[in-house]
Amino acid sequence: MFNQLLAVYSIQIPTSDNVKRTSSSFNPTIWGDQFLKYATDSKQMNDASSERQHEGLKLEVRRMIRNTKSEPRNILSLIDAVQRLGVNYHFKSEINEALQKVFDDDDEIEDLYSVALRFRLLRQHGIKVSSELFDKFKESDGNFKTSITNDVFGMLSLYEAAHLSIPGENILDEALDFTTATLQSFLPELTNHLATHVSHSLNRPIRKCLPRLETRYYIDAYPMEKSYDETLLKFAKLDFNMLQKLHQKELYIVREWDIKAKDALPEYMKMIYITLLDIYNEYEENVANEQKPLYSLYYAKEAMKRVTRAYLAEAKWLEQDYIPTMEEYMKVSLITCCYPMLATTSFLGLGEIATKDAYEWASKDPKIIRASAIIGRLMDDIVSHEFEQTRKHVASAVECYMKQYGAYEEEIVKSFRKEIENAWKDINEDLLNPTPVPMPLLECVLNLARAMDVIYKDEDGYTNSHILKELVASVLMDHVLL
Repeated sequence: MFNQLLAVYSIQIPTSDNVKRTSSSFNPTIWGDQFLKYATDSKQMNDASSERQHEGLKLEVRRMIRNTKSEPRNILSLIDAVQRLGVNYHFKSEINEALQKVFDDDDEIEDLYSVALRFRLLRQHGIKVSSELFDKFKESDGNFKTSITNDVFGMLSLYEAAHLSIPGENILDEALDFTTATLQSFLPELTNHLATHVSHSLNRPIRKCLPRLETRYYIDAYPMEKSYDETLLKFAKLDFNMLQKLHQKELYIVREWDIKAKDALPEYMKMIYITLLDIYNEYEENVANEQKPLYSLYYAKEAMKRVTRAYLAEAKWLEQDYIPTMEEYMKVSLITCCYPMLATTSFLGLGEIATKDAYEWASKDPKIIRASAIIGRLMDDIVSHEFEQTRKHVASAVECYMKQYGAYEEEIVKSFRKEIENAWKDINEDLLNPTPVPMPLLECVLNLARAMDVIYKDEDGYTNSHILKELVASVLMDHVLL
């Protein structure tokens, strides 16, 4: 089995534990066996009464979405709430039909809030809609009308819409700058709830927030909305708790893997390699039992081998005290950030829509996957490079750029943040129809980029895991009170 592993990853592994390793002052684990406890408690899944209530509420929400007599503004607000409350996966066809109708009847919508909301929702669903529709909110001199600053909800809606921009949309760049500055200036004058809502959006715009985190936040915020509906909130709360129990059960299974020692491996490498082998073997057995083609496993292994070879390249740089050029660094580090590999691996659980063509597409580093990797790598390096250099560590993008161009850190960070903004635009563009692969596959890549914005936006939440503790707990541990 070990020889098979060596063949899979095409690398040589030392047989001795006498390996020199760098070290640093990492924080101790903050979780311990907490997930085992919570998962054990959730082994008994949802009772029949909860499931019946869930089904009944789902039917009511479906009727609400299908109500063709609703005003466009109302149906848009409803769809937005359904999505932010995390229950949209139950109503995909109904939402698509409603949005298509809104798209066809765009002449009925005039106010800033609804125009911006319509734009955002349509783009989120891959429908191409022109950003030129925001021209009517500008003066003849090209500046946005000062009158729209009196509409806080309209400004907030425009702010959120601007995050769906694609390359070349200057009006949305202007809108983002304008709304960000204006909303920040509003904060001291807003009511507590509205100030909290605006602050949350400024820190975590919908486009960049992981959906389940947004759901947990919005469950508490939704009752303060003018469009609040008690039935929808009840359904969202029940659905959140039911899905949380499922995730807890999955975590329990993952934590209970039986990792057997292999004498041929050095001690420090046993866990990762045996775990990886077990994962691929288990998946291969499942695919074989279901009589499905094994091409998905081939592409997953190839992606992992690619990461391993890139790690070896970084190890050589480290050993030789070599600081590569930015071009050399990005070529390797966009692989070692693991996002291309994670994108490919995420397809394994998506069934028949992950065709061989889809895996082949992912293996060619398409624009959306490269953009996601750029976001991951540069956001990571901006906030973590100082800590990494406290021990012997390969140079980060900051050090590489500094050596090559003689720039100061402040200039480098500014340049990197511009590259991150452009990468988001590339992601947005590749999510518009017609898409090269089915939308659920692209959404996996989108969520990887979102994860980086959550983990590395201001601090290194990966190294300092306590920063993310409340967010993780809110999704995976803390039940919503019904």
